[in-house]
Amino acid sequence: MKNLKIAFCALLLVGATACGHRAAENEASEAEAPENLLYGINVDNYRTETGEVGSGETMGGILNRFGVSALVVDRLDKASKEIFPLRNIRAGHKYTAFIHEDSLYAPHLDWLVYETSVTDYVVFGFHDNDSVSIHKDCKEYTLRRTKKSAVINSSLWGAIMEQELPYALAAELEEIYQWTVDFFGIQKGDSFTVIYDERFIDDSVSVGIGRIWGAKFTQSGKEFYAIPFRQDGKIQYWEADGGSLRKQMLKAPLKYSRISSRFTYARKHPIYKVYRPHTGVDYAAPKGTPVHAVADGVVIFKGWGGGGGNTLKIKHPGNLQTGYLHLSGYAKGISKGTRVSQGRLIGYVRSTGASTGPHLDCRVWKNGTPIDPLKIPSEPAEPISKENRAGFEFVRDRIMAELNGDVKPEERITQLDSLVLPDAAAPEVESEK
Repeated sequence: MKNLKIAFCALLLVGATACGHRAAENEASEAEAPENLLYGINVDNYRTETGEVGSGETMGGILNRFGVSALVVDRLDKASKEIFPLRNIRAGHKYTAFIHEDSLYAPHLDWLVYETSVTDYVVFGFHDNDSVSIHKDCKEYTLRRTKKSAVINSSLWGAIMEQELPYALAAELEEIYQWTVDFFGIQKGDSFTVIYDERFIDDSVSVGIGRIWGAKFTQSGKEFYAIPFRQDGKIQYWEADGGSLRKQMLKAPLKYSRISSRFTYARKHPIYKVYRPHTGVDYAAPKGTPVHAVADGVVIFKGWGGGGGNTLKIKHPGNLQTGYLHLSGYAKGISKGTRVSQGRLIGYVRSTGASTGPHLDCRVWKNGTPIDPLKIPSEPAEPISKENRAGFEFVRDRIMAELNGDVKPEERITQLDSLVLPDAAAPEVESEK
């Protein structure tokens, strides 16, 4: 205990540590480690008390109950501003106090650990001469490789909930397939299979997911594979033939919504009650839903668009132009002349202009002529290069075999760097003449 206190007293502040998957490093270090650690502290040396932050309760109030003086609380408050401000504690979050008793059996608080989430925590230390320390850390977790399949009855999110899968899977699949799968056109009977790492604390409590090792999404009978592979220093997802899943334009400028009106030249206007063209797609979504640019381009208009309310127009390569109508406002840094990249936040959904409810009216023009945003031809990004073809096919074949059946653990792809290819898969090298 004494050594532990000295180590923390050496510095007034201990910076935030990186959180990651911490496996056993080696047998020697394990043999030296205390056997009963809680939040990295040898719990055998302390009496512990656990509680939850009450409504309206402050860290100062909690510490006062454990005998920490107002002077030390003030010192801790100043020391923690850059790491974890004390005002950031929230009701319902758990804390654990580590208390030792001196020779006169008087209790002294040495450590108080506050859980910022199910995985992360902050350690506040109280040492000799009223010095304090603070550092962030996270609980150790294990990774469990998992393969799951589901048939969709209503929506991707609905299937995730029905199968009691991690909610993060839906967001990850939408991120991977945002250029390829029409999530607004999902029909009953569409399906998916996905291989992913799931994080567990104490081998029982799920705390999120790690890498997606591969996926197959079936929509209207067509299969879309997603194979991870590193090219140009970045891991991306690729189609089975080596084409990039990334396309020139996103399938939609926002998530978590539904199509309330489609492209037509004869729609009865909900306000004016007359038939008139609606050369766009309306996405009904809650007020404040983020709107993103569907492609790289330059902002050419930002302002009031009459019936379209707050409007933004972006010019893209290939004589394409997109419009975003009925916005509540614009993202920070967006103005006429701003260059935007695909996926950049540009505004938020509302109901400005001639509108009966919060939605985004998205429009696309080709050479000045309106075209259906749901039928935009989009070119893929750079495919797998010739020099990476053998490595990609090695990864692809094993991922697809795992997606479509069972494979031996030693045949699974578990890392995407320093791949060792079988001789038959290695690229041929021309001999010198």
